[in-house]
Amino acid sequence: MSDAVIADDPRYKKMFDVRLEGLNSGHLIEADMNGKFGSLRESAPVHPGYLRDLMGLPDTHHNRYATPKQGYSVFSFDACNAAFRDNEVFSSKLYKEMASVQATFGGSILEMGGAEHRRNRATLQPLFLKPKALTWWRERWIDDIVKTLIESLRREERADLNQQFCARLPMQVVTQGIGMDGQDALTFREALMTLMGANRGTPQEKLGASQIIETLLGDLIARRRAEPGQDVVSGLVATELELEDGSTRPLTDHEIMANCKLIILAGGGTTWRQLGITLWALLSHPDQLAAVKADRKLVEPAIEESLRWNPTDPYFSRVSTADTVLDGVAIPANSVVDICLGAGNRDPRRWTNPDAYDVHRPAIGHLGFSIGPHQCLGMNVSKAEMMVAINALFDHFPNVRRDPDAPEPALMGHLEGRGMTAVPVLLT
Repeated sequence: MSDAVIADDPRYKKMFDVRLEGLNSGHLIEADMNGKFGSLRESAPVHPGYLRDLMGLPDTHHNRYATPKQGYSVFSFDACNAAFRDNEVFSSKLYKEMASVQATFGGSILEMGGAEHRRNRATLQPLFLKPKALTWWRERWIDDIVKTLIESLRREERADLNQQFCARLPMQVVTQGIGMDGQDALTFREALMTLMGANRGTPQEKLGASQIIETLLGDLIARRRAEPGQDVVSGLVATELELEDGSTRPLTDHEIMANCKLIILAGGGTTWRQLGITLWALLSHPDQLAAVKADRKLVEPAIEESLRWNPTDPYFSRVSTADTVLDGVAIPANSVVDICLGAGNRDPRRWTNPDAYDVHRPAIGHLGFSIGPHQCLGMNVSKAEMMVAINALFDHFPNVRRDPDAPEPALMGHLEGRGMTAVPVLLT
């Protein structure tokens, strides 16, 4: 496993580069978006118009849906919270109309709503609950992978934690947690990104990527049906799906495959970016860095504050299933509703001095992992990874600090995913 975790493979730089990710998406955004988010939120909690249009970004958005739709955007905490929690009216079934999602995750919980979503999520949820994250996930994967990465960093005086630490940990944890060999992690993620269009692959390259994914996951599912192990696929093979009439049946290979693809892509991407954002927030606030090093009870608040302050995924979209009203704004049925949690998380009506990063801030709920029925399935595993990683880093490198000679990193990417260009540090 250790060879796969610390491999000097050029694909790391290709796949864990937020600037390249933004370019490949067709709309790199290098500027800080929080000022514009805040201006829109303060002018109205809900606006007619797609978020992309309101932000003045290039129009690469509207053709992603199967049928033409009006757009509305939500900015205040209360309105974002209400929209996320009401998944019957503000439905995730919008993803059924997105060709890239259907090609990659068709049949996953991402696109489901209501009772169908609850029944299908129930087959996955037990594997990602907090007690499971703090025991099963930690003991089997997180602790060992963090240890391997820390040992590799011991050879260095300076490092880019984004590439050498943040990117490698979650990708290896989630891939091995599914049940794959660590050597397959980069191959699988590269194929998934190609299939989704993130690598701007040709039709032939996308077909090849699809075949790689189907082979790797299909072979794994077949092996686990014959000989179960201690991993997510084995858990899903043993799980029964409750049907609408109350009867149950085993999950199909397609259902297992669709949800595993979603888990691997999301689990390997969001935690990478958010861990980098958290570390850079601390490194660029030396007083708070010193406080967290001295009092490890502040590690969890530091992570939660980074999720509030700069969530890596600052918005999600839903579709209105009926004519409705949100914060006084009439929204017709079959409209796209862009929920800007990045703006909601800095609402001054909920937080004092919300634009500041503050690990001592009183703990109240934020939207960094979304909320409601589609709250991030893997959030407990993600937080466990970040807590173990940050504690280990400070344990072994008590003098870790930002590298003053390295180019200044920046938070950038595309509208759907933001992260640090680098996390340059001195380790000794």
